[in-house]
Amino acid sequence: METAKPFSVWFDVNVAAMKVVDADASDSDRSAVQERMLGPEVLDAAHFHEIHFASESVESIGDARWRVHGQLTLHGQTKPIVLETSLENGHYRGTATVLQTNFGITPIKVAGGTIKVKDEVQIEYDIVLAGK
Repeated sequence: METAKPFSVWFDVNVAAMKVVDADASDSDRSAVQERMLGPEVLDAAHFHEIHFASESVESIGDARWRVHGQLTLHGQTKPIVLETSLENGHYRGTATVLQTNFGITPIKVAGGTIKVKDEVQIEYDIVLAGK
C-alpha cells in the first residue's frame, strides 16, 4: 500500500523587486513609501536580499483551498506564519498578515508623519508554478 506524500511549500521573494501598491496614494507618496520600504529603516534590501517561506504543514480547508503553516524569514528574523491559499485558474493566491515589529521592523512614517504604515501589514500573493 502506497502512502500519500505530504504537501510542502517554499518560496523566496527578491526584496528589491517588491512594489508598493496603494490606489489611494499619489505617485509621489507611493514613491516615497517605496524608497523607505526598501531602505535601511524597513526591509533593508541591501543587506536582506530575500524573504523566505518554508511550510511545516498544509491542511485542506475546502475545494482547492489550503491553510499553510510555516516559517517566514524577513529582515533576518524567522517567525511562524499561516497562509490562506486557494487555487484559481492555475494561480495559487492568498493572503497573510504580519506584524512588522515581530520581525524587528519599525513601521515607517513619510511626509512629516502624514503618511503612516500600520504595524499590521497584509501580504497578498499570486504564485504560478514554474513551467506552467
